[in-house]
Amino acid sequence: MTYASLAPQAALPSPSTAVWQLGPVPIRAYALCIILGIVVACWVTERRLRQRGVAPGAVLDIAVWAVPAGIIGARIYHVITSPEKYFGTGGDPMKAFAIWEGGLGIWGAVAGGAVGAWLAARQLGIPFAVVADALAPGLPLAQAIGRLGNWFNNELYGGRTSLPWGLEIHRMDPDNPGHALRDDAGEPILEPGLYHPTFAYELLWNLGVAALVLVLDRKLRLGRGRAFALYVMGYTAGRFWIELMRTDEANTILGVRLNVWTAGLVFLGALVYFVRVRGPREYLIPVGAAPAPEPVADSDVSQVDLSAREAGAQPAAPEGYRVVSEEQYRHWRETGEEPAGETSPGPDGTTAATAGSAADGAAPDGPDADGPDADGQTAQDRAGATGTRPAERDS
Repeated sequence: MTYASLAPQAALPSPSTAVWQLGPVPIRAYALCIILGIVVACWVTERRLRQRGVAPGAVLDIAVWAVPAGIIGARIYHVITSPEKYFGTGGDPMKAFAIWEGGLGIWGAVAGGAVGAWLAARQLGIPFAVVADALAPGLPLAQAIGRLGNWFNNELYGGRTSLPWGLEIHRMDPDNPGHALRDDAGEPILEPGLYHPTFAYELLWNLGVAALVLVLDRKLRLGRGRAFALYVMGYTAGRFWIELMRTDEANTILGVRLNVWTAGLVFLGALVYFVRVRGPREYLIPVGAAPAPEPVADSDVSQVDLSAREAGAQPAAPEGYRVVSEEQYRHWRETGEEPAGETSPGPDGTTAATAGSAADGAAPDGPDADGPDADGQTAQDRAGATGTRPAERDS
């Protein structure tokens, strides 16, 4: 018997297949969506890093650490929060390593990816806050694309609905993962009725979060990790109410889904950070292998192609970076003159430029003046933002 006839005609369809065979190799829609999301996030992050002074290609060095660490973190979070599937009665501990069968937690992905990005940033000599802020709009874009994989898998939907955008859900075959059960006529079997497409709600919300971060970051010139905190607040606010709509199996605390509690706590942590941390956006000047200066685009997503440099004129990558103000960075881009003054060590043994640029003559007007700004900081305080000291490189 098929339930297709019980569903209204006005509905969002779902794919009946989420896995295709390329010879002996299974091609999974969910994996393709995750990979595409990673590519988009890397592209956005690369452009934003370059706009802040980081040499081209740094995002690949960061991704080599952050992506595997993020996948491991996502799996660890899933296993810890759903242990009965692997260590309970009838569970198989070895299944904890079967990532291809599904089970990744975004909270663990962000935490694990952050650890990997931090390790890579230290090696490259880039302040971690600069990396986090550059990633802030790219990460929700990647999450939005990844949610398309849930559509292929016929998962992460909500309760029954009669809305025009209600979602058809196939009854999936447990013995043939990635494929819908079929009736005697070979037609895929649908669950009765329509369901809230909560994965699509989160997809659209993530696109909005990415736009919010880009707009406010450009307007407020956010720095010191505050753009990333803004992303976290935006994402968790949406995840809070979307999680309440989901009907898939989940562990609960006091009758509330675990991820609802997680979203609320993470939101509060990000809010405290965003409110308490102050300071201008950090810009970087390469140390040891500076690229030829280029004009800086007004947009946060740079349109400048820094790859068009004279072949062999400079080493492929700098040894590290100096943290400077936006005024100093723009002057360096326009003239090639590095800021005057010594560098001062930060709390991690890092370095940052202290005084104004050589051509400033006098302190610049506005937020970079010698007097305190609205946050009570002086120009010298702001110039003391730290970047990571260049790490020893393997030969």
